[in-house]
Amino acid sequence: MPTATLSPIGTITAQLGDQIELGEGPKGRRLISDVLSVELTSDKVNATLATNDAADWLTISDNGKLGVLDVRFTLVTDDGAFIYVEYSGRADMESGLIAAAPTFQTSHEKYSWLNKIQAVAAGQLYDHGKLIYHLYQLDIKHG
Repeated sequence: MPTATLSPIGTITAQLGDQIELGEGPKGRRLISDVLSVELTSDKVNATLATNDAADWLTISDNGKLGVLDVRFTLVTDDGAFIYVEYSGRADMESGLIAAAPTFQTSHEKYSWLNKIQAVAAGQLYDHGKLIYHLYQLDIKHG
């Protein structure tokens, strides 16, 4: 039977900007938030937001209590490599707690290990759109 453990990767800090509210749809209320800044800090990789076309396409349901994340952005590392990041997850809209499952894509050899992992993130939404995630690698082994 496989077992799973978490290994710390680092921290992601993000700042959300303006929102567009599309209103109520078949899956819930859709909010699109600009992502103004992202910083990934760790022992293995340090990166910031590479472009300004980053967003969170959030769907709110369950009477405003559940947020379903759909987030995408591109990072540039301190040595010039690009890393595409996307994640889905769940947000408790009352407490601001977030569980997310990021994946990464890069063509840079130094960071190719990111292509092979499944990350998980435990986050918190703070006042004024500030997000802080603790990022982990999900390690699966034969039990």
